[in-house]
Amino acid sequence: MPIYEYRCDGCGHEMELIQKMSDDPMKDCPVCKESKLKKLISAAGFRLKGGGWYETDFKNSKNSKKSSGSGQSGGS
Repeated sequence: MPIYEYRCDGCGHEMELIQKMSDDPMKDCPVCKESKLKKLISAAGFRLKGGGWYETDFKNSKNSKKSSGSGQSGGS
């Protein structure tokens, strides 16, 4: 899901919020409760969830290949 940045024009509060792309933008500031919250233009940020990503599948691929390769050569 994308991570959006917001800033309140009333009090200057800044925050990041994880939202679906289909969600409406926030308007009310959680600090001053005024409807002056604006979405900022910033670098894209998102969170990867589930399996199939580098952190979960490929990070330890070198270690698993060494251990499985040594087991095959000793079995003959």
